[in-house]
Amino acid sequence: MKKRFSLSLLLIAFFCSITLMAQEKEDKSKRPSPPAKAEGVADGAKIAIDYSKPSAKGRKMLGGNEPFGKVWRTGANEATTFEVDKNVKIEGKELAKGKYALFTIPGESEWTIIFNKTANQWGAYDYKEADDALRVTVKPGKTDKFVETFSISVEGNKVVLRWENTQVAFAVKG
Repeated sequence: MKKRFSLSLLLIAFFCSITLMAQEKEDKSKRPSPPAKAEGVADGAKIAIDYSKPSAKGRKMLGGNEPFGKVWRTGANEATTFEVDKNVKIEGKELAKGKYALFTIPGESEWTIIFNKTANQWGAYDYKEADDALRVTVKPGKTDKFVETFSISVEGNKVVLRWENTQVAFAVKG
C-alpha cells in the first residue's frame, strides 16, 4: 500500500512539473514583450540571438524609458543572449566563440555594445562590468521610418538593432 501511495505521489508530481513547464513556455509568448530569435551567418560564423521585443506604445524609449548613458539589456525581460559558433572579430576586436549576454549603453552620438560572460541573467539588474568579455563602440544612425517594436537582425556581416527612429549596427567577421 505504501509503495502504491508513493508511486502515485511521484506520478502526480511528474505530471504537475510537465504542466508547469508547458505553462511557463506558453506564458513567455503571451508577454507584452514576446520572445524572438535572430539567426544568421556572418563571414562563416553562425550567430544566434535570443531577445524579447518591447514596443514603444506611445512612449519615448531610447533616451526616455531606456536612458542614454545607462546599461540596457538590449530588449526586455531576460538579458538578450548572443551566441557564436567560432571565434570572431566584432568591430575588429576578438571575441571567443560562446554564449554571452548582449548589453548596450545607448547614447545620442555613440553606443557601447557589450558582450558579457554571464549569459543567463534577468535584465541588467545583476550586470557586472568585470564580467565583460568585450566592449566596442559604434555610431547610431536613423531608420527610414518609425519602428514600433524593437528588432534585431543579422544582415550580411552585421548585426542590426532597430527601434523608434534609431538604427545601430556592429560588424562581425569570422
